[in-house]
This record gives sequence, C-alpha cells and structure tokens, in this order.
Amino acid sequence: MECQYQFRSERWNCSLEGRTSLLKRGFKETAFLYAVSSAALTHSLARACSAGRMERCTCDDSPDLENRKAWQWGVCGDNLKYSTKFLKKFLGQKRIGKDLRAKVDIHNTNVGIKAVKNGLKTTCKCHGVSGSCAVRTCWKQLSPFHEVGRLLKLRYDDAVKVFSTSNDAVGHSELAGPHRHSHSPKHPASPRSTDLVYVEDSPSFCRPSKYSLGTAGRTCSREGNCDSMCCGRGYNTQSRLVTFSCHCQVQWCCYVECQQCMQEEVVYSCKQ
Repeated sequence: MECQYQFRSERWNCSLEGRTSLLKRGFKETAFLYAVSSAALTHSLARACSAGRMERCTCDDSPDLENRKAWQWGVCGDNLKYSTKFLKKFLGQKRIGKDLRAKVDIHNTNVGIKAVKNGLKTTCKCHGVSGSCAVRTCWKQLSPFHEVGRLLKLRYDDAVKVFSTSNDAVGHSELAGPHRHSHSPKHPASPRSTDLVYVEDSPSFCRPSKYSLGTAGRTCSREGNCDSMCCGRGYNTQSRLVTFSCHCQVQWCCYVECQQCMQEEVVYSCKQ
C-alpha cells in the first residue's frame, strides 16, 4: 500500500492497527489518510474509465489542448473529469461542513484530488513521412500513483496547524493558520489549497497505543533513522545470511541462468 511505503522509515508506519482511532482525530497522520484515500479513489476511477471497466464513463472526452485542429485525439486518455465529479458527489461535498473537523477533512480530501490532477500530463506521438509530425495522436495520462504518494508525503512534512476564524465578509467561519512570514497568531492566514492541514499535535507513536503498535522491534538504519525510530531506547544488532541470485547469464535460447550466492547482512531493530 502506498501509505505504508511512504512511511516505512517513520515512527508511524501507516499500519492497519489503530487506523480507525486515527481517523477520529485531527492529527497530521489523519490529514494524510484522508488525502491519500481520496487520491487513490480518484486515480483508480480515472484509470478504470480509460480501461473500459466502468459502464458510465469512457475515455476522457474533454481535451484542453492548444491547436486542437492539428491534433487527433486517438488514444484513450484517463478520465480525471469523471472520477473527480463522481468522488465529490459520493462524499457529499456539496454540504459545507459546519464544524472545524468537517472543514479540515473536506480540505484534505481535496488536497488528495489536486495531487492527482497535478500529475495529469498530455502524451503525444507523431505520424507522418520521415517523422514530419504532420499529425499528432495525443491523450491525457496520469502519473503513476507512487508519484502522487511522494507528493502527498511532502505535503505531510509541511502540514499546517489550523484553527477556525470568523469571516464577516462571507458570513461563516474559515480555516486559518500562522502567516507564512510570521508565526504570530495575531496574523493568521488561510492555508493554501495544496496544504495538508491538522488541528491537534500527534502522539509520539513510540509506545503501543490505540493509534499504533509502537516502534519496538521495527527495523531501522543505524546511520539514518535508528535514533529517531527507537525513541532513545537503543537498538539491537543481528547478523544473518541472505541468499540472492548472482553471476546471471543469458543462455541460448532463451532464458537467464543464475547462481545462488550468500552474504552476511546486519539488521538493526528497536529495543523494547
């Protein structure tokens, strides 16, 4: 799962244990879960449309390209327009959340959708004599979801803590956080539409709780994250032999033949 991959080196590793409790809170981790879930649904639906696995949608039918007359829309593109519309209708976002948590959850859900849109690219192929590109076949294509996950992890690292403030001009409350050029609460600013937002500080995730299993027994990198991962408890060192394929050669015809080699590997894991 993409969430677990992105947090593989963090104290909170996005395990299934404790996820239900996390979704009831307003932590940075909650923000990421809402964003990555909406992104995954948006991405999967758009791909399913272009692959013909959905009855109510097909290829993207609204290319926003320059010089349309010179290009042919000849390959089935990912239908992001349909998937975004479907998701927002499914989540009921027409109803504006009245409380702070509802506004935060909706905001983070939209951050996930925007992250998918950010990866939408136009891919083209040329056709013509001697590569003259007299005609281009173009289609819209989403980036691999791994790139979306990496972008959302960066958003998590820079997440903004927010509070609710009244906006007399529009007659309802809005999200507000520290001004980017001043950390004073006297100068609040609205978070950007691409910012992940949260309302309460996260627990340490060091010890078992209703939010995670803690970090005891987790593997770590001695030069990298052991000190942080193990929360100052130290780590165990263990040597083991691992087997891997080596000295591979292509044989006629037509397979690869490898030898089995062994090497010693040192593994570090957090103490109890």
